[in-house]
Amino acid sequence: MRATSEQVLCVKREDIFPDGAWHGFISDQLDRHQSVIREHHLFMPRAEVEDDPSYQQIIPYVVFRHGDRYLLTHRLRASSERRLRKQYSLGVGGHINPGDLEAGDPIQDGLKREWEEEVTYDGRFDAKLLGLLNDESSPVSKVHLGVVFLVEGDSPNIAIRETTKLAGELLTLEEMRIYYLGMESWSQMVYDRLLKGD
Repeated sequence: MRATSEQVLCVKREDIFPDGAWHGFISDQLDRHQSVIREHHLFMPRAEVEDDPSYQQIIPYVVFRHGDRYLLTHRLRASSERRLRKQYSLGVGGHINPGDLEAGDPIQDGLKREWEEEVTYDGRFDAKLLGLLNDESSPVSKVHLGVVFLVEGDSPNIAIRETTKLAGELLTLEEMRIYYLGMESWSQMVYDRLLKGD
């Protein structure tokens, strides 16, 4: 879907950050934040909100773990997200669109659809909320809010769907340390959080 016509789920910045925006990964007041997203969300044209910090675009972000290994993906040159090309990511995520609300929960429905678009996986899918991510360090990251989930896989059989755009493998946190500087900022924050234990 092209950004010019795509409708994406947002919340007003003042609703999600009533006391001013924080920066980083948080895992407190998650019920309040989820309630705000569920009760105060609206859909806006993506082209209008990409440069408007008065709205936060909500991005479900799924981290997959099997045993002590996590799925680390690498965006290839063919990736449609120019800003993230050649970067490593610890999560699978994307915007929530109006069609995602069919089952009634914008966060859960959005993350499931995005997950199924990105990977094939034949095991149990049970997503546990880890926390929220906000990165105030750049104009692009400032308009997105990550809702981070951890899927504890009971099978290592996971594969990338669009292999021309994305590559991926299961690695321990120690093994992926060498890719840290090549990770997008959200993944660095998630990595730091996972190192502390969940």
